[in-house]
Amino acid sequence: MSSQQPVLAQSAQAAKTRQAKVVWGSRVVTVGGGAPVRVQSMTNTDTVDVIGTAIQVKDLALAGSELVRLTVNTPEAAQAVASIREQLDRMGIDVPLIGDFHYNGHRLLFDHPECAQALSKYRINPGNVGKGDKHDRQFGLMIEAAMRWNKPVRIGVNWGSLDQELLAALMDENSRRATPWGAKSVLVEALISSALDSATQAVALGMDPNQIILSCKVSGVQDLIAVYRDLSRRCNYALHLGLTEAGMGTKGAVASAAGLSVLLQEGIGDTIRVSLTPQPGESRTQEVVIATEILQALELRSFVPSVTACPGCGRTTSTTFQELTQQIESFLREQMPVWRERYPGVEGLKVAVMGCIVNGPGESKQADIGISLPGTGEAPAAPVFIDGEKRMTLRGEAIAQEFQAIVENYIKNRFGTGQKDIANSSLTS
Repeated sequence: MSSQQPVLAQSAQAAKTRQAKVVWGSRVVTVGGGAPVRVQSMTNTDTVDVIGTAIQVKDLALAGSELVRLTVNTPEAAQAVASIREQLDRMGIDVPLIGDFHYNGHRLLFDHPECAQALSKYRINPGNVGKGDKHDRQFGLMIEAAMRWNKPVRIGVNWGSLDQELLAALMDENSRRATPWGAKSVLVEALISSALDSATQAVALGMDPNQIILSCKVSGVQDLIAVYRDLSRRCNYALHLGLTEAGMGTKGAVASAAGLSVLLQEGIGDTIRVSLTPQPGESRTQEVVIATEILQALELRSFVPSVTACPGCGRTTSTTFQELTQQIESFLREQMPVWRERYPGVEGLKVAVMGCIVNGPGESKQADIGISLPGTGEAPAAPVFIDGEKRMTLRGEAIAQEFQAIVENYIKNRFGTGQKDIANSSLTS
């Protein structure tokens, strides 16, 4: 399958977007300007818990998150940031950290310079930087800190914490129109105006436009699409996408995929986050998995080898193909933190695990490596296809273990340094 991006995703918007650089140490994550769409996540630990937060950041980074945001809401949290950075550096985790500031960010950044320096980017919410005459002054202090430490900022507007003074002014203006807009249109305009006006203010204070990223988050799919289409049309700042408060489980995953995919396919968006509510006992990394799978499904990025799998029908009364698919997917994802460094390009691998003769051989031939398991009434044999050709047939009780070994051997031979003839594998029958 072609690795090229879909034509619609290569829009003029992507070409004109400004480029921000988020830096930590030797790690530089470029956002916008034609760079790959980046995956972002956020911790849900108490930032004061240095060890617990560092461990969660590590887990998110290993799952594929390229930027991780932390809540910085108290002096104690601000004091912990540098220690979290130190712990991550000791663990060899160089993912950039983003500080999420509300209400008191202007004080925390100036009272705790070690925090300001350890962070790689600041998130500023224009609706939560102060009221009245304090708004511009406190916003300006945060921009001053960003310029002092040479950090990019995300001006992140959220309709749950919108600047009420701006909204009231726009509503008054709307009431004087000959044909007033609907309430939703005024709200959308308030979101976009808040982001654009804040960016203009930051630039007037001396901020490099290339160091500004904008977001306007809402919790409805159609609202998200409408807001970002308009925002994209009216500016060329790098944009962060996310359906805020997307929800839990399949609802949150489907809603996020529905909204983000439309925009990404149109070339809108430079970073994404899936704001998934974890189910009880579920790992925080699930939001990263879904974000990476959205980008991979759109063929915009590759993060882990993809597994094409049979959905099952009356021909597949055995659960072997389901178990093997789960085993292979888990195995590939678990190995990726090591394989990314050891086997460059392995994330583009395509594996097929099929359940019967109807589509099994055909899908297996289309993959780099695939197996067609026997369906109901079929001979108890599982042909394995490698690079489009049948290379071997597996039989017996150890098919799952043997196929996993074949996949691992294929990866070593194809993506490792020493190339071998896979057809000569001792597993060939």
